[in-house]
Amino acid sequence: MIPQNIINKLKESKNIIILPHISADGDALGSSLALALALKKTAKNVRVYFEEEIPHLFTFLPGREIATKYSNPDNNPSEIPGGETVVALDTGDLERLGKRVEIFNNSSNKINIDHHPTNTHFAEINYVNPKAAATCEIVYELIKELGIGLDNDIALCLYTGILTDTGGFKYSNTTSMTHSIVSELLNYQIDVPTISYRLFDAVSEEKLKLIGKAINSLELFEDGKLALITITRNMLAETGALDEDTEGIINYARNINGVEVAALFKENAELGTKVSLRSKSYANVAEVALKHSGGGHKNAAGCTINENPEEAKKIIINDLIKIINSHKTNC
Repeated sequence: MIPQNIINKLKESKNIIILPHISADGDALGSSLALALALKKTAKNVRVYFEEEIPHLFTFLPGREIATKYSNPDNNPSEIPGGETVVALDTGDLERLGKRVEIFNNSSNKINIDHHPTNTHFAEINYVNPKAAATCEIVYELIKELGIGLDNDIALCLYTGILTDTGGFKYSNTTSMTHSIVSELLNYQIDVPTISYRLFDAVSEEKLKLIGKAINSLELFEDGKLALITITRNMLAETGALDEDTEGIINYARNINGVEVAALFKENAELGTKVSLRSKSYANVAEVALKHSGGGHKNAAGCTINENPEEAKKIIINDLIKIINSHKTNC
C-alpha cells in the first residue's frame, strides 16, 4: 500500500513537479509521464522536467507536451521552478537528479518514490519498494490509490516502463504481481508487437556499427566469468551513433556462456566514465556500484567514475573480481 501521507499530499497540491533520474530510461520516463497524465486528469498543474531530451527510442510515449528539458543557463535563482510538491521518481539519490536538484530543493513538499534497494531516502516523504519490478508498478498502484482511472495513454507509459525494466519479462525481478498489472494494462490499446520490436529489436545502421566496435573491445577475466566492454567517444564519432545507441550493448557481454558479471565502460564528455554492471545470478553488483557512489539492484546497477575508461577499469575491476570469488568462498 502507498503511504497515506503521499496520497494526501498529491490530493492537496495544485502545483506538482515530477523529476525522473538523469539519463532517463524506459521506467523513469514511463512512470513520470504516466503519473503526470493521471494527475492532469484531476485538474492539477503538472510539469515533468528531464535532464536531457527524450531519447528517440521513446518518442512514441504520450505526455511529452507536459514535459520539458530543464535549463537555467544563467544560474539565476529567480528562474528556478518550484512546486507545491515535487516527486522524484526512480531516483536513487539526489545526485541522480543532476542540475534539477535545485528544482527539488526549491519545492515545498518533497516526495521520493523508487524501487531501488540502494535508495538513500533523501526526501521528506519516502516510499521505496524493492520488491517492485519497476517504479511503474508503484505508480500504477499510486494512480489506483488516488482514485484516478487508467486510459490508453497512461497504460502505454506504464507498460513501457515495466517491459523495459524486466527485459521483456525475462529478468528475475518479474513477479506474479508484474503479470497481474500487465494483464490489466493490456485491456487498453497497446500495440505489443510494435512496441517490443521498437524497444528490443530495431537497430540503426549506426548502432550496428557501434555494436561491432564494442564487441571488438571485449575483455574476459577470471576464466571467463567477468566480461568487460568499452565504448569511447571516438567510437561514437566514428560510427555516427548516439549516446542512446549504447543501450543494451552490455547484454552482448552478459549473454556469453560462463559469464557471471558484465561491465560496460562508456566514456562521457563531461562525467568521466559511466559504468553499467550486470550479473546473471549470485553476484551482487549493487554492492560494487554503491561503493563507487552509484546504486541499483543485485543483478543490474551502475555508477560514474571521474576517470577515462582505462583508469575506471583499474579502479573497479578488483571489486568485480571479489564479488565473483566470494561465491567460491561461500560455497
